[in-house]
Amino acid sequence: MSAEQNKAAIRRQLEGLNTRNVSVLEKLADELYAANYTLHDPDYPGLPPGPEGVKQFVRGTLQSMPDVHVTIEDMVAEGDRVATRFTVDGTNASTGKPMRILVMSISRFVGGKIAEEWELGVPAQT
Repeated sequence: MSAEQNKAAIRRQLEGLNTRNVSVLEKLADELYAANYTLHDPDYPGLPPGPEGVKQFVRGTLQSMPDVHVTIEDMVAEGDRVATRFTVDGTNASTGKPMRILVMSISRFVGGKIAEEWELGVPAQT
């Protein structure tokens, strides 16, 4: 796949969160992620590999922030990698308070699917 196609896949996945529709997001996980996908994120250790790990991540995100909204700020692609800076806004379901997370992500593609991602998110002042 081209760098532009890889960017489009990341955009579909991130903007898909804005639908907050679990079935849509699970279909995207099956379509966009490799069977051996691995997420490297210190905030989410122990997720299973592949689309199932993505589905668990999505369900957890929607549970903890039911009104989640993702805004892509920057995206750069070269070769098999896409670097994305995005903002996640929503209400913390436990506290009822607004929260914002600033995220940097690098996604690596193999065979047209996301095979590995490195992410780091930090809370921002709201």
